[in-house]
Amino acid sequence: MTKVFIDGSAGTTGLRIVQRLSDRKDIRLLKLPEELRKDAAARKDMLNEADVAFLCLPDQAAREAVALVENPNTAVIDTSTAHRTREDWAYGFPELSPNHRKAIASSKRVANPGCHASGFISIVYPLVSHGVLAADCPLTAYSLTGYSGGGKSMIAEYEDPHRDGIYSSDRIYATTLRHKHLPEMEKICGLSKPPVFSPIVGDYHSGMATTVLLPGFSAETVWQCLQAHYAGERMVTVAPLGGDGAVIYAGTLAGKDTLRIQVCGHEEQTTVTALFDNLGKGASGAAIQNMNILLGLEETTGLQL
Repeated sequence: MTKVFIDGSAGTTGLRIVQRLSDRKDIRLLKLPEELRKDAAARKDMLNEADVAFLCLPDQAAREAVALVENPNTAVIDTSTAHRTREDWAYGFPELSPNHRKAIASSKRVANPGCHASGFISIVYPLVSHGVLAADCPLTAYSLTGYSGGGKSMIAEYEDPHRDGIYSSDRIYATTLRHKHLPEMEKICGLSKPPVFSPIVGDYHSGMATTVLLPGFSAETVWQCLQAHYAGERMVTVAPLGGDGAVIYAGTLAGKDTLRIQVCGHEEQTTVTALFDNLGKGASGAAIQNMNILLGLEETTGLQL
């Protein structure tokens, strides 16, 4: 059995990983008693006993946890922002290229992508790498997410029966245009400048719709590029051109670990939307997929397709 420790298992991402792994016969979850959950010495023992350690922690705590790992055989999958632009960490989005999948399989350090970043990168990386978009193209994107992406405190806010009525309207945030996912969006896609990016929280639990606006680009050209890039993939797919009709719902893939891209528009204007679960392909589902790859397993094992 593969021994797995989840450092930060009480958070939303950690809890979803626990749910996904609890019924697997090939996994033994290492757990700390509640009173030792934040004890550094106890955590260090678990981290070094594990074959795979998931870090579901704030950035600084994740860096500190990595420093506790002394066992060269322990593979670390970090779901925080801390290591996503580090050259010595594999970026955990295997569908981007054969090199990304190979790096995950051979690495002991894997940085799990951010949720908003997953949607943006799934669209922009192929378009840049195949020459449809230039690296200096000025890009604009917005991303609608369910409130579970904000963690336990935001979930409590939105599910409070006595909440203010304002919560029923969409919440636009990061209005300084310096969202923490921007560095990985820029670096992983090979852009020379970050996009103008606006994230939005909706009054629903989970599901994500990240949309990139492409004025001056043919929808047919963009769709052909993305369709060819993801051909044969099971976790990331491209819908027929035009999507499923005139309306796109952000919660379409809630509860799933897959991501689906929808291209809409005409000869002169195009929108591309990535639909996925912010806690699925946007967090815990991606983390488990990365674990499966580095263990040499079928990468969809234990995931919701």
